[in-house]
Amino acid sequence: MLYIIRHGRTDWNDLHKLQGQTDIPLNESGRSMAREAADKYRDVHFDICYCSPLIRARETAEILLAGRDVPIVFDDRLREMSFGSYEGVENSFNIPDCPINVFFKKPEEYIDPPGGAESMDELFGRTGEFLKEKVYPDIEEGKDILIVGHGAMNSSIICQVKDQPVSKFWDAGIENCELKRLI
Repeated sequence: MLYIIRHGRTDWNDLHKLQGQTDIPLNESGRSMAREAADKYRDVHFDICYCSPLIRARETAEILLAGRDVPIVFDDRLREMSFGSYEGVENSFNIPDCPINVFFKKPEEYIDPPGGAESMDELFGRTGEFLKEKVYPDIEEGKDILIVGHGAMNSSIICQVKDQPVSKFWDAGIENCELKRLI
């Protein structure tokens, strides 16, 4: 089985700031969400957890799996999508010409803006490589896998596993600390 979960809430989530790869920790609400998820999903078996190295995902994985004998393996390919110089922008939808807004409204039309933002091809490339190198071989061995990550990164994995077009990128509704079974 393959399961995926998004990290708990952060102060930047609450402020509607674009986080991307900026390393923001969980806030107390996010830690509480992770503790509730640990209780809610305590009977779901995991052989291994692959996790983004960003602190909000790390904290979520550590809280979620506390007291369980599940190794947590960090992989840079599971970092959130980079929004480059737009990371930290608050309430981007109040900025009509903010190019990142296209990503959230019409992801199939998104073109990475100058300033270090990652393209959809780059995101899908690194997460697709991760699926091929780590996840699919583990599934073939019969392992139950948990991925702890982020909204956009998780969405790219869901699209690839379910063979969905980019236009359906946000259809899964990636809520904080909500476990989804993919395979």
